[in-house]
Amino acid sequence: MDICFHIPDFGAHFRLNTILLRFLRQKPEYFYDNIKIASVFGTFPGSVWNGGRFLSGTAEYRSIQGIIKTFNDVGIPLRFTFTNPMLKKEHLGDHYCNWIMREANNGLNEVIVMSPILEEYIRENYPKYPITSSTCKQIEDMDGVNAELKKDYKYVVLDYNWNNKFDMLEKIDPAERGKCEILVNACCVPHCPQRGAHYRKIGEDQIKFWEFEKNPLNKNKPFEHNFECPYSSYKKHMYDTLDFETRVTPEDIINKYIPMGFNQFKIEGRTDADINLLENYIYYMAKPEYKDRARLEMLASLTQGQRYFMK
Repeated sequence: MDICFHIPDFGAHFRLNTILLRFLRQKPEYFYDNIKIASVFGTFPGSVWNGGRFLSGTAEYRSIQGIIKTFNDVGIPLRFTFTNPMLKKEHLGDHYCNWIMREANNGLNEVIVMSPILEEYIRENYPKYPITSSTCKQIEDMDGVNAELKKDYKYVVLDYNWNNKFDMLEKIDPAERGKCEILVNACCVPHCPQRGAHYRKIGEDQIKFWEFEKNPLNKNKPFEHNFECPYSSYKKHMYDTLDFETRVTPEDIINKYIPMGFNQFKIEGRTDADINLLENYIYYMAKPEYKDRARLEMLASLTQGQRYFMK
């Protein structure tokens, strides 16, 4: 059975992810057997439909086309994180988001959703897109999980609080376990009481940024997104979260999840620094005896051509 990883972000981590794909192809001995990149998820900057992480800025249309082509040419789907929970009907006709959907509407690329009105709109207007149910829904009862798995989704990203609760995961129909996607490296503390409010604040600010950008008087003004969370101090780097009860280890993937029939795994990190995301890739994909070599060679590829100055 393939070990399928869904990785971030096709724009922000474009160079790192193309390097990872090259190493998986050229240096397969560095990695666990049957590793497969099932998708690269994310959003192009400024998308009002975006959720989960706040993204400001803009992207050039030709750059978007180039990114879509780069990953699609090697058979890797882009999966758009259109998970803003605060959307209203007036946001559905956004030119930018709809242009992106049309450009990538080839039957390979996918979308993650949370908002029912956006899901309905995409199903009606872009039926080629396989749809994934977002972890942002925070489904924390097993009846709800099983009901979600019966719906017309390609995958359902489970709430990270189900991680490592194997007695509960056993209650998922074995025929549906291949549809379950496990978020292996959640940086939020287990059962974070602020998580839902944070998702809503991100959605609200994404809409405010969309409105802000429409006003030409704001052209040279900064837009600030702030959310005070007493639990966010844990998010310094990967090793700050290794002791979370929700952290899934590579050993558990191989020895527990795969034998149970779960083979879809999500690595978060859309807004992480490349170096932190690279360490997650090494942790989950590289064999222990090759971790240092793979890390060094990939880091060298990542920094090649960059110049550093001592002050």
